Amino acid sequence: MTIDKYNFAGKKAIVRVDFNVPLDENGKITDDTRIRGALPTLKKILADGGSLIIMSHMGKPKGKVNMKLSLGQIKDAVAAALGVEVKFAPDCAKAADAAAALKPGEALLLENLRFYPEEEGKPVGIDKEDPAYDAAKKEMKERQKEFAKTLASYADCYVNDAFGTAHRRHASTAVVADYFDKDNKMLGYLMEKEVNAVNNILSNIKRPFTAIMGGSKVSTKIGIIENLMDKVDNLILCGGMTYTFAKAQGGKIGKSIVEDDKLDLALDIIKKAKEKGVNLVLGTDCVAADDFKNDANTQIVPANAIPDGWEGLDAGPETRKAFADVIKTAKTILWNGPAGVFEFDNFTAGSRAIADAIVEATANGAFSLVGGGDSVACVNKFGLADKVSYVSTGGGALLEAIEGKVLPGIAAIEG
Repeated sequence: MTIDKYNFAGKKAIVRVDFNVPLDENGKITDDTRIRGALPTLKKILADGGSLIIMSHMGKPKGKVNMKLSLGQIKDAVAAALGVEVKFAPDCAKAADAAAALKPGEALLLENLRFYPEEEGKPVGIDKEDPAYDAAKKEMKERQKEFAKTLASYADCYVNDAFGTAHRRHASTAVVADYFDKDNKMLGYLMEKEVNAVNNILSNIKRPFTAIMGGSKVSTKIGIIENLMDKVDNLILCGGMTYTFAKAQGGKIGKSIVEDDKLDLALDIIKKAKEKGVNLVLGTDCVAADDFKNDANTQIVPANAIPDGWEGLDAGPETRKAFADVIKTAKTILWNGPAGVFEFDNFTAGSRAIADAIVEATANGAFSLVGGGDSVACVNKFGLADKVSYVSTGGGALLEAIEGKVLPGIAAIEG
């Protein structure tokens, strides 16, 4: 079933959204991209005359109640975005009465799903090496099914609009779908758009295809880097992983971030790129700082000759130009991960150069997909989100989809 064809009139719809939004120390939302992303789905249900039960996780409470991660903090913001009063259920597993009382056009927000360990379905307080682990895991899977069944009992239909968690087989993202027939479960508008954007990148490649992978660690990106090797023409690697590559090739990197156990892997990536004819672009210079803070002293140095006591925090001017030159010629672009510590205003130039080049390429007809939390925060910080083709709300889910993995949250609905 597709959401466009479904009539929610008189139905209760339980919708899995990803409202894991960043909050400041006062519990105020600092970036509401994820809430805005879900609005078309939520508003369609209300406009049809359906009642809305919204469920999400926030943060990593690890199966325990933690009021700093309560969704009660965002209830008023969700209500303002939706334009209707939003009721709140302080316990997601004990919301049957609140759900039953909902009238058409009304909305209910459930408390953080991850306050229950059953949501993630992992045994708590027992080590994987413990002989009793397998039995505990089996028991937790049964409890997860019961938890999902409870959530399903609140509603007549299920909508998954949480692409950011689609790569997890959690109670609310996959297991709950088992309790609805195929005519009463569907992807939301945001999920449909995300799936189409990924398909565009993987199945409808216009060349040259340039992928920009940033971030601090090679290890977290290795699967996607290897999968992209068979697809891209140009692969730009930037951010903190620059220094692992520099050190692997015999460079001096001062006190820059490095994964010493991944030096061989870095050399292997360089070798594979050569074998496959992929143009691998690494930073040649960087902005080095004498401290990890915005107002540190800085100097421009080669990325493989950073003085002792200094660390690379952003791409240097030569590197920015090299990256931009490659990006501007591309017809398909994937960007995941910044080029520096963009949270500090004095170290945004590398990420800004990438963003500006992507905007220029997009204006010239390229399809550009920006995904992963930090890249999304970058384009939002620079005010450029509406100048790229698509901004994905999914970090891990986007990467796993591009790695070619089946996402449980999508499989649970599409089969």
